[in-house]
Amino acid sequence: MKPPPPLTSVGQFQAIRERVHPGCFVCSPAHPAGLRQEFTLQPDGSVESTFAGGEAWEGYRGYLHGGVAAALLDGAMTNLLFAHGLEAFTAELRVRYRHPVAARSPMTVSARWDESHGLFHSLRAELRQDAQIKVTAVGKFLERHE
Repeated sequence: MKPPPPLTSVGQFQAIRERVHPGCFVCSPAHPAGLRQEFTLQPDGSVESTFAGGEAWEGYRGYLHGGVAAALLDGAMTNLLFAHGLEAFTAELRVRYRHPVAARSPMTVSARWDESHGLFHSLRAELRQDAQIKVTAVGKFLERHE
């Protein structure tokens, strides 16, 4: 099944994110210790953000902590859902670390749709640095209903 079409307004995308994720470690601009990622909707329906990195996010000296990479990828996929008007919880996250990521150099995180089956959605994300894919993830999400 195809994903729902992306929202037509950046304001709608921001509104859903602010309403359901106001204190998110990855994407909230108000989180005092967060990553503060602002994902933008791309013409093809994917989302993308640039992370500046920094010493605070290191695991091994000079390299991005793997948990931070995983959080960035999960956040990208969650924001992709928001960009398509959906709220969903992460049900499964598979991360593949292909190459070490330099912690103090900018990186790009993006997410795109894979497939949907009813309330379940499968998404893909990648972290790129210096034109090389460094980390990938596949996430399965279950729509949130209250």
